[in-house]
Amino acid sequence: MGKVISNMPPFRHEFYSIAIKANGEGKAITGHNTDFPEGVTVFFNSPFQITSWDIVPNWTGFYIMISQDFLASSHHFEKLLDEFPFLKIDESIPFEIDPKDLPEILAIYKRIKEEYTSDKADKFQFIEVYVLLLLNQVKRLFNKQVDANLASKQIRTADLKMLSRFQKLIKTSFYPDTELLADVNLHSPSYYAEILSVHPNHLNAVVKSITGHTALRHIHNHILKLAKAELAQTNDSVKEIAYRLYFDTPNRFSSFFKKYTEKTPLAYRKSKQL
Repeated sequence: MGKVISNMPPFRHEFYSIAIKANGEGKAITGHNTDFPEGVTVFFNSPFQITSWDIVPNWTGFYIMISQDFLASSHHFEKLLDEFPFLKIDESIPFEIDPKDLPEILAIYKRIKEEYTSDKADKFQFIEVYVLLLLNQVKRLFNKQVDANLASKQIRTADLKMLSRFQKLIKTSFYPDTELLADVNLHSPSYYAEILSVHPNHLNAVVKSITGHTALRHIHNHILKLAKAELAQTNDSVKEIAYRLYFDTPNRFSSFFKKYTEKTPLAYRKSKQL
């Protein structure tokens, strides 16, 4: 945690971060999420996610960046994304909280800051506990915002695990510098089904029964989110973005993007410029 400059151009880092805006004007952009709430806001950043912000000096709050080394040092964080899904790159959406919940969450940030700036030998043991408390407090607030229908469905454990592995595979396959075998098609459910050792039809049936969307739609949704983030927060050409997202040609990328947004990539970029 530390002092934040008021304007930061798009960049990537390898940390998880959890921030809270207590008050102030301006906005932060994380990934494809360009609609930033106006009130008391909790927001996130996941590893390799593009982020940027443009805020004014009256912005107040806290943020914490959590390294992979810190997470690996404790068994409490072994199932981080399973227990705290709001940190997933496709679910890390800024959300407003009730101002009456602000004092409790600010108190946790302050305790973390006090320990971090102290010279106590055991400070990181205390920080570990406070970070876990912060994550659970955010989870409680997050759960107020999300649809609880999924939790009420009777889903077989094996199917839920398959869905989780499928969703993780989609994300990691598009990470920068990921080594892939030649001639793979990251846009096809068959690619992921092969890795999961199931038939594509079975994968699609499981995914659709749980989420209501086909496996292909999940892949397309993730590609679309990555595309929106690249267009909104980088100056890379449409051609560069198209090939980075494994499209055969820029025209195919443009057609794909317009199909889901009714805008060309360049028109979308223009509409999202700060």
